[in-house]
Amino acid sequence: MASVSAFVGITVVALGMVLTPGPNMIYLVSRSVTQGRGAGLVSLAGIAAGFLTYLVATAAGIAAIFAVVPVVYTGIKLAGAAYLLWLAWKAVRPGGGSVFAPGVLPVDPPRRLFSMGLITSLLNPKIAILYVSVLPQFVDPARGDVVWQSLSLGLVQTAVSLSVNAVIVLTAGSIASFLARRPLWARVQRYLMATVLAWIALRIATDRSRVLVSAS
Repeated sequence: MASVSAFVGITVVALGMVLTPGPNMIYLVSRSVTQGRGAGLVSLAGIAAGFLTYLVATAAGIAAIFAVVPVVYTGIKLAGAAYLLWLAWKAVRPGGGSVFAPGVLPVDPPRRLFSMGLITSLLNPKIAILYVSVLPQFVDPARGDVVWQSLSLGLVQTAVSLSVNAVIVLTAGSIASFLARRPLWARVQRYLMATVLAWIALRIATDRSRVLVSAS
């Protein structure tokens, strides 16, 4: 079973990543603003299916990597830290724009909304790297079944991401209006998320305890 600190860590990372604009958020906001909350929720269901697909595939892969080449964990860990730092920079770099000012999309039926949500999730490099490079460094082989740890941590990340995205879908119109009138709040949100992501990245990169455990 994963440790409490691992669950807290993946929760913080999940919050930081879901609140940093990416393909999933852009698609959900665009659908919710232009086609309504119902369309946004159907699209979110497709994105959830993409999360679960990545989770099952990654859990099996993590177990194989740890069993055959444990030292690879060091590289995975540093890659995850580097990606979080890149997200932090992306959040505060000049000219980033606002995800809550989306372009207009054509009206799509529920089946296409779901499938496009799924495809957006599966092709989202942010989600791919989260499961391949970030989630594994919260898994400690010394604490038991690696697959179960990976699944439980991944489910926490999925629950956090879907909960936040559901709130975004339901309030996208109001948030867009609010941020359009108050650009300072949009800047504060970006810098806050960048700080959280950078802090987590530095902790991951400088903490050698799990690397030593996984290599033993």
